[in-house]
Amino acid sequence: MEATLFSSLPSSSSSQSYPFPLKSHFNNPFIIPVHTHSHLKSKPRTLTIRSAISRTKKEETVETVKQQLEDCYLLAGISYKGLTVKQFRQLRSQLPETTKLLVAKNNLVLKAIEGTKWEALKPCMKGMNAWLFVHSEEIPAALKPYRAFQKEKKLEENDFTGGVFEGKFYGPDEFKTLENLPTRAEIYAQFLGSLKGPASAVVGTIQAPARNLVMVLQAYVKKLEEEQGGSQ
Repeated sequence: MEATLFSSLPSSSSSQSYPFPLKSHFNNPFIIPVHTHSHLKSKPRTLTIRSAISRTKKEETVETVKQQLEDCYLLAGISYKGLTVKQFRQLRSQLPETTKLLVAKNNLVLKAIEGTKWEALKPCMKGMNAWLFVHSEEIPAALKPYRAFQKEKKLEENDFTGGVFEGKFYGPDEFKTLENLPTRAEIYAQFLGSLKGPASAVVGTIQAPARNLVMVLQAYVKKLEEEQGGSQ
């Protein structure tokens, strides 16, 4: 900042003053440079933009989870701590087309399942989870690829953390039940066998879990439709 100062020096012999200019160049430390002031103004705006982007991504994740839950038969958590990007790609390539693997934070998944039958998955909401969405009634076939991958890569620590099937929560120790569910073909064969056997066998089949009975009836109806279509 440039300032021009004027001063009058008194004279002992005369009252006349002699004005002369004095120039002093100095920087006022109390003046904030324009570029610094501009930078301070732009910072809050940058933070606002970043917050908006982060919020949008979270909303997109919640929406993706909700979409995956449509026509979903099983939702299971897998501990992915320590897994590499390469291993994730390998795992995804080995899964059936009806099974999707998604990495999402627990709080976002919890928000997506709130108020639905999938809320039973709450005990899984800790640690680092990848989420397996099974869009098929063939549950064992959907779980088998991960078990094989887990064994091949020696990933004992990366086990299922839990899952929900038909509104019921299955802990890590109960996954064998899901992995040993009968396939559609096995249920179909069981039902046909009971039709040829005594009445007690049919009753036993009908008293099976609701899911098994529904699958049996669907398979039987489908077979009848195929037979009728072939006879026309």
